[in-house]
Amino acid sequence: MGYGSFRGGVHPFRGKDITKEKAISEYLPQGDLVYPLSQHIGAPARAVVAAGDEVLAGQIIGEADGLVSTNVISSVSGRVRTIERRMLATGVISDSVIVENDREYRPAPGIGKSRDPEGLTKEEIRTAVKNAGIVGLGGAGFPTHVKLAPGDDGAIDYVIVNAAECEPYLTGDYRLMLEEPEEILAGLQVLLRLFEKAKGVIAIEADKPEAIKKIKAVIEEKSLSQSAEVCTLKTKYPQGAERNLIFTITGRRLNSQKLPKDAGCIVCNTATVHGVGQAVLKGLPLMNRIITVTGDGIANPGNFRVKVGTNYGELIEAAGGFTAQPEKVIAGGPMMGMALTVPDVPVTKTSSALLVFRKDPVAHVKPGSCIRCGRCVKACPCRLLPLKMWQACKHYNLDLFQRLYGMECYECGSCTFVCPARLSLTQSFKQARMMVSDQRKRAKTTVSDRKKQQSSRQRQKDSQAHTAVTGIFSGCGGAGRDMAESE
Repeated sequence: MGYGSFRGGVHPFRGKDITKEKAISEYLPQGDLVYPLSQHIGAPARAVVAAGDEVLAGQIIGEADGLVSTNVISSVSGRVRTIERRMLATGVISDSVIVENDREYRPAPGIGKSRDPEGLTKEEIRTAVKNAGIVGLGGAGFPTHVKLAPGDDGAIDYVIVNAAECEPYLTGDYRLMLEEPEEILAGLQVLLRLFEKAKGVIAIEADKPEAIKKIKAVIEEKSLSQSAEVCTLKTKYPQGAERNLIFTITGRRLNSQKLPKDAGCIVCNTATVHGVGQAVLKGLPLMNRIITVTGDGIANPGNFRVKVGTNYGELIEAAGGFTAQPEKVIAGGPMMGMALTVPDVPVTKTSSALLVFRKDPVAHVKPGSCIRCGRCVKACPCRLLPLKMWQACKHYNLDLFQRLYGMECYECGSCTFVCPARLSLTQSFKQARMMVSDQRKRAKTTVSDRKKQQSSRQRQKDSQAHTAVTGIFSGCGGAGRDMAESE
């Protein structure tokens, strides 16, 4: 099946050998837990608890507030200390529920109750996923229950499990495939119940032969070959990017204006599929994340299953602390992660890794001048012209940036990685995309306000006309008023 690869991409240092043999270990938090109400794409959740309230593990503390929104779940039992604004690893400031952990982990009613999927309707499956607060756990954070309702279930040909894990250093999904492959495939079977015509595809990069072997063995053991298969991908970054993955497997192309459903696909990360299975089959909401803590600045790198809301500082201590004062700490992978100034931020639903490096490989590099070598063009998986886009950004020419299809960029970092001049290409594109998005939002708001003003003026005219007509008939008694109102 599929093409096995895509045009462009790069081959950075993998760094996975540090933790790929480290089994997932459980870590229980020691301090307060912080639950941002905005840790997903879409509208922030609405707090349904207040300071002083007692909460239980698995209880909804933030309720989805809009079509594209999702629940926030307490991962511990305890008492709500306060609701205040806190910073996330992304730099976003979000209203957050702070819970004092009683360390008893008392479950909310109904949590952990097993269900038979055969007796569930599609709507019940989607509702279970929504109630569990599941989002895309590969980093995007799009509410999964929205993704699983494409409108026409029969138009979906493929349900793709994104098990590429192409980001360097990360091994959480790899360990999940080795340690809990049955649960992943159980989650996939739940998803396939929503899309009767779809084929399940588990997409794994070729540098994970043990995971490929394990998943194939379970497919054969469970006699699932009619509904699921493994697609081995060429090892290349960013193989796991959604558009690349869909093209690699199906040959169908997407741009930023389209969704995977437009190509007949539903794409979910490995941990997301695992979470769907846990939510629907076992009644367990999203309360945990597998975090890879690694890098040459960490004493005991490993993979940890942690409670959402846990402080990153605690994970550093759990991994043995720093080997030396690090120059670089990154939340996420080295290609698309966010540098941290302090580790005092919470683990959220979209957290995946914490990288600690004794030396910052880019801090002491001075950018040069573009030599027009074209390496960025060759590396770009979106087939863009990064050197031209960078010039547009340099001169704050957002119109040109858009004409160069700059909004198609998904900031994978490949161009920056190969640039011999060490130009901050991706950072420039990220800022330009944010500025364009802000412009478009303001334009929509302006149009909306203009329409409201026009509607208001029209209502005033109608009211004035109605008043005038009423005045004409005012001398005719009740009959005159009835005629005016009927007009």
